[in-house]
Amino acid sequence: MKRLPEDAVVQRRTPEFTEATMPAGLRRRHTTRAGVWARIEVHEGVLRYRILGEPTEEHRLSPGHPGVVEPEVPHEVEPEGACRFHVEFLRRPEPAGG
Repeated sequence: MKRLPEDAVVQRRTPEFTEATMPAGLRRRHTTRAGVWARIEVHEGVLRYRILGEPTEEHRLSPGHPGVVEPEVPHEVEPEGACRFHVEFLRRPEPAGG
């Protein structure tokens, strides 16, 4: 699994989603913006997370096993039955004096 930079700071958080309320766009290929990482936190159930690079990676996210999304890397998620999760978006701090 990918890792967040140690100095990444949460900028915003989505509401909690379920398999029924998650936006359709999360199930399709999408990316974060330049400089933005994401952490997918599953509270209940299992979420399949696909990193659509070369090679494609697939991970099963569950409580205690979050997913990390790197900036501008195509990915998609798919619930495996009932689930609850949220997504946090993070950035690295701006360099001092710049």
